[in-house]
Amino acid sequence: MKAHQINRKQAIINGETSLGIEFGSTRIKAVLIDQRFETIASGSYEWENRLEDGFWTYSLVDIITGLQAAYSEMKQEVERSYGITIRTIGSIGISAMMHGYMAFDRTGELLVPFRTWRNATTSVAAKALTEQFQFNIPERWSIAHLYQAILNEEKHLPRIDYMTTLAGYIHWLLTGQKAIGIGDASGMFPIDEAALDYHESMVKQFDEQIAAKGYPWKLREILPKVYQAGEPAGELTEIGAKILDRSQNLQPGIPLCPPEGDAGTGMVATNSVRKRTGNISVGTSVFAMMVLEKELSKVYPEIDLVTTPTGSPVGMVHANNCSSDINAWMGLFREFSEAMGFKVETHQLFEVLFNKALEADPDGGGLLSYGYFSGENITGLEQGRPLFVRTPESRFNLANFMRTHLFTAFGALKIGMDILTKNEQVAIDRILAHGGLFKTPIVGQKIVAAAMNAPVSLMATAGEGGAWGMAILASYLMNKDQNESLEDFLDQKVFIEADVQEIYPDQFDVKGFEAFIERYKKGLVIEQAAVDHFDYMVEKGEE
Repeated sequence: MKAHQINRKQAIINGETSLGIEFGSTRIKAVLIDQRFETIASGSYEWENRLEDGFWTYSLVDIITGLQAAYSEMKQEVERSYGITIRTIGSIGISAMMHGYMAFDRTGELLVPFRTWRNATTSVAAKALTEQFQFNIPERWSIAHLYQAILNEEKHLPRIDYMTTLAGYIHWLLTGQKAIGIGDASGMFPIDEAALDYHESMVKQFDEQIAAKGYPWKLREILPKVYQAGEPAGELTEIGAKILDRSQNLQPGIPLCPPEGDAGTGMVATNSVRKRTGNISVGTSVFAMMVLEKELSKVYPEIDLVTTPTGSPVGMVHANNCSSDINAWMGLFREFSEAMGFKVETHQLFEVLFNKALEADPDGGGLLSYGYFSGENITGLEQGRPLFVRTPESRFNLANFMRTHLFTAFGALKIGMDILTKNEQVAIDRILAHGGLFKTPIVGQKIVAAAMNAPVSLMATAGEGGAWGMAILASYLMNKDQNESLEDFLDQKVFIEADVQEIYPDQFDVKGFEAFIERYKKGLVIEQAAVDHFDYMVEKGEE
């Protein structure tokens, strides 16, 4: 056995490890790390939400089964690699999809099936609370779910004793503590940055609003207690140990850090918790999170306000559409190459075509496209139609075509980000980007740097994901120096030797993107017309 394996084996025996478990929308993942923050072993469990009685949900059976399966797979990997059984762990942390609604009575019975963030059933409540609080309350927030249930006069409401998130629920099962990390709490109810707790005046407003209903609880009585990163939030109980480890080898008494949401663990995994930094995650959809220095001056429906795991305010911009249309065009180019008798590897296809975008006119040559496979809340479109438009005078060539499609992938996001940077003068020192679009070197980074007018970095560890980020938060609980901030812990310990590739914005690209986004905004009426007038009609007799 090599030296580092011997050291790791001893670390596992001594409990000099940290475990992060994250419940994602399609996968539950457990990651065990050492004190160098490197992954020792991992395990996962695939799952899917189900639509039951009009609500997207996961059953409690699936939640517990998935927790145990992910832990068991991680434990078995340790046994195979190091020949030992895990009996203790230095610290544990639980994270999960934010928001949603889990309400329990005083016996611990779940009163209605878990309502996930995916449910769009709370629009009336979200709008009413936004107006009442003068604070943007998205439909997926826990308080919107609770208030919608009140508006619907659901029968379970008088029996509520505790309301929490999925991460808060798992933490409660394992420790008996009704605790929540401040980042996860910020998706339940607005947070007061000064108090590092729920916004007291809004809590009172809510209680006054529902007082006539006569429920036997006040809002604070049913919400979990808010904790910051680094604060102890309970220990693994004997019952909790038996729930987590079916083989019952794991011993109780292990400290747990506050449970967090997936936004917070994403910030940690990308070292984006310091003020004036942010991260952007690119896939089918795209979202950016910027850590703010001060509160926004007004309410913007395009901007969600959450917090870092230490309570700093974060402005989050989420666009529904990003890479789907680019992928569709890549499929067309693949078909063409194969029809010509050339088999092209996927990475080569993307690399060649993405790099053509670097040869284009700064603004994309007067071309315009919308990759809207679905509606887009930022631009006010309830449905989407992928669309490509040009004038006879547009400079229509492959380079401009590719640049236009890369620009438009970040079009809606750019409009939301401009609210932060132009309307609110939010300063950005660095953005950490992650997602498949960045596999081709340089190109995606240059496009995002142009859109955001800020340096954009790629980091080798960004792909580690939220479970690793949660393990880092668990490690911070045990391994931080006295009064060491999470920001310093990440900078000076976790990411001190990280491989970071940074690109600064090219001012020609920045001006080009600005010209493109003005064309994009003016052309939204074209996209709306396509939604209004272009449907795929099935001919009679062909159904």
